[in-house]
Amino acid sequence: MPADDRPSRLKKITQNFFFHIHSPVAHPESLKPTTTFGLGVILGCLFLILLVTGLLLMLYYTPSVERAYASVKDIVFVIKGGRYIRNLHRWAGHGMVIAALLHLLRVFYTGSYLKRRALNWNIGIAMLIITLLLSFSGYLLPWDQLAFWAVTIGSNIAASMRELTDVLGLTAVFDPGGLVKRLLIGDETVGQPALSRFYMLHVILLPLTLLVLMGWHFWRIRKDGGLARPAGTEVRSGHPRAGPPARSIKAEKEAPIKTKDLRVTTWPTVLWAELALLAACCAVLMALAFFFDAPLREQANPMLPENPAKSPWYFLGIQELVSYSAFTGGVLIPLLFLVFLVSLPFKDREDRYAGIWFSDAKGRRLSIYSGLYAFGLTSFLLFINIQFGWMSDWIAGVPRVVIIFFNPGTLIVTGYVLWSAVIRYRTGSDRHAAMALFTCAVVGFVLLTALGTWFRGPDWEFYWLKSWWPAH
Repeated sequence: MPADDRPSRLKKITQNFFFHIHSPVAHPESLKPTTTFGLGVILGCLFLILLVTGLLLMLYYTPSVERAYASVKDIVFVIKGGRYIRNLHRWAGHGMVIAALLHLLRVFYTGSYLKRRALNWNIGIAMLIITLLLSFSGYLLPWDQLAFWAVTIGSNIAASMRELTDVLGLTAVFDPGGLVKRLLIGDETVGQPALSRFYMLHVILLPLTLLVLMGWHFWRIRKDGGLARPAGTEVRSGHPRAGPPARSIKAEKEAPIKTKDLRVTTWPTVLWAELALLAACCAVLMALAFFFDAPLREQANPMLPENPAKSPWYFLGIQELVSYSAFTGGVLIPLLFLVFLVSLPFKDREDRYAGIWFSDAKGRRLSIYSGLYAFGLTSFLLFINIQFGWMSDWIAGVPRVVIIFFNPGTLIVTGYVLWSAVIRYRTGSDRHAAMALFTCAVVGFVLLTALGTWFRGPDWEFYWLKSWWPAH
């Protein structure tokens, strides 16, 4: 290449947007499918699809109580291609929540919060919360029965602090639960203020916030040295460093071994991989949108409650906990889990496990044992509650404050924490103790979500089959 062309070529490379997201080179270990399963890229692709389809839907949607439902019906039944675009948007939103949760699992179990990655881990936690809020805020916009009562349940969960302030007799002067609820929906009941707030959150504030956090997250990945990978993944060439001709054979043999740089250029290797994932995401979503319509029930009617009224599926585990105690299930347990996630990289400093799935063979065994323990403990306590009720069903006049702090939810969490403490004592490893607690929390979340999704019927009673529900 002529010397005169080098500055212009260098300028093109340094000003390439792709290289501001990725470093110019990547390590082969980071490109293995089993390292990340492409979940971060899938999240980015789904967010892009949501932006495009959301902008198209905004052209025809009217965020008012009088017109919202009719405008959605127009999108579905009148506008050509409207049903398909809405389906794409709906399933991309659900897919983004699922991918975000799976991404959290992947990052945790590979120890990718280790080695100075605490800040990026917490940026990721913030992005997960924004993703859940983004999906929840969009739930209300169709203004049908499903959306109205799901958001009503969600807003009541937001006011769960009231259970404790009611018991303490403070609600009249100190009502943080009511404040959170009013900030969320603008009133005590879901109406036009709630629809306006959810619309602004869904189309402006939350997407912009997520976009900023996403850019910061990608930049921190580069700043922290790329994706976490196991120590010692560098491959040595095995050839002695070349020395001057006069050096002896002995000196050449004793010369240090050079490390072979096996990194590959991200352009075009990584670009093609990401484009392939984008194409795969589009293909899956297009198939889902073709075969499965996004639900649209009858228009919202505040005078006709749904029974059972259920929150969005990703909050059903919390709704199950709230059925035991509003304060414990809606505030205490979620807050404790959030504190655990945020503080994790500051407590666990065992950097030798960075980039290794389940840390080591012992970690894999502990994760299996922890999952089995959590499944057994959670299933047992749920069985007791479903079959025999709880303290208020056994003893008349039990103080409400006792139920708040002694219910199936608190016993489940206490059992998880004790198990983690035992693992910490037996292994002496903060990483293994964190894995035990996190695995228990994941199994508990899955069980509680499954219970709320498939086995809770009218009046939140347990039914094995929906066909067993009593006739209305």
